This record gives sequence, structure tokens and C-alpha cells, in this order.
Amino acid sequence: MIINTEIQVLTKIKKARGGSLFFVEDFLRFGNYKTISKALERLVEKEEISRVARGIYARLEKDPILGPVKPGTEAIAKAIAKRDKARIVPTGALALNTFGLSTQVPMNVVYLTDGAARKINVGKRTIVFKKTSPKNLAAIGEISSLAIQALKELGKDNVTESQKRIILKYLKKEDSYRLEHDTKLAPEWIRVIMREALTNMTKHGK
Repeated sequence: MIINTEIQVLTKIKKARGGSLFFVEDFLRFGNYKTISKALERLVEKEEISRVARGIYARLEKDPILGPVKPGTEAIAKAIAKRDKARIVPTGALALNTFGLSTQVPMNVVYLTDGAARKINVGKRTIVFKKTSPKNLAAIGEISSLAIQALKELGKDNVTESQKRIILKYLKKEDSYRLEHDTKLAPEWIRVIMREALTNMTKHGK
């Protein structure tokens, strides 16, 4: 029975593109939780798939030079959020890193969420989901949401002109409707910066 389940699981995995992430729940039509878990562990032993964290598996992407490439923490966090039907927003330190405003790569990658609070160990790093109020997750633009968190992390009186220019450069890539929506959710001092980005969009006809 386990061999048949293993074949069904592997067949589904092989249809997915490299880098795809999988959970036990993705295969429950082929058997119960325990049976699927065993099938996945056997596939890990055979090196058909890789275990990236507890209960999370991947069909690794293969780079011609580097060989198998493990999925990053962002991809894992997004996959967990999708599975749990939860919203997530990177916190300030992670947002700063994404914008290149900090060279520090945080060992604890922290996301705000309306899903369950938890920690996921991924190698030497940890993905932390912190429960927050719906208000902090109301932004609909990926870039504008990051900008709000990055600016909050920097603080009102600490944002330099250079940092502001970098954030404005990223904000111009945001969809104008999403940016306008998210501007209303930000503290007033952050709204001033976001309105500047909106004004620049209008000038350039975006």
C-alpha cells in the first residue's frame, strides 16, 4: 500500500516545477496523514525530494553551476500562508533588508500574520509568525506594505534623504491603485512620503 502511495505522491510532485513546496496536506487524497508522511520520508531517503523544514518538502530547482538550490525563507513563508489561508507581512528588519537599506540578514525572519503564531526552523534560520491585528495586514500592495514596515522600523526622525529616495524608487513600481489604498492606512508622516510617490506617478502618467 505504501509503495503505491509513494508512486502517486512522486507522480504529482514530478508534475510540479522545480522549487515547488509541498505539505502532507497536499496528498491526503492518496491516503491518511500517517501514510503520506511515511511516503514523503521514503522519497527523502531516496533523494527524490528534499525536506526543507519539519513537514515541508520541496522538489529542488537545479542550477547548472550550483546544483540543487533550496527554497528561500520568503518562498517557504508564502507557501505556509497560502496553505493556512493566512495573510502575512514582513516586519521592519526584513523589509529594510528587502529594500537594501540594511546589509544584515536576520537569522530570525519575522512576519506579522492573522494566522497561527509559530516558529519554523529552516536550517540555521528561523521563520517566526507573530499574531497581529487585522489593521496591520490591511495593505494590499506588496511594495507599499513593505515600505510602511521599513519606514516604521527606521522611525520618523531617523529617515535620511538617501533612504527616502530608495523607498520612493521602489514605490514607483507599485500599482497606483494599491499605493493610493495603502497610503490611507499609514501614519501621517509616512503618508507624506507615499503621496510624493503618487504625485511622481501622476506626473509620469502611471
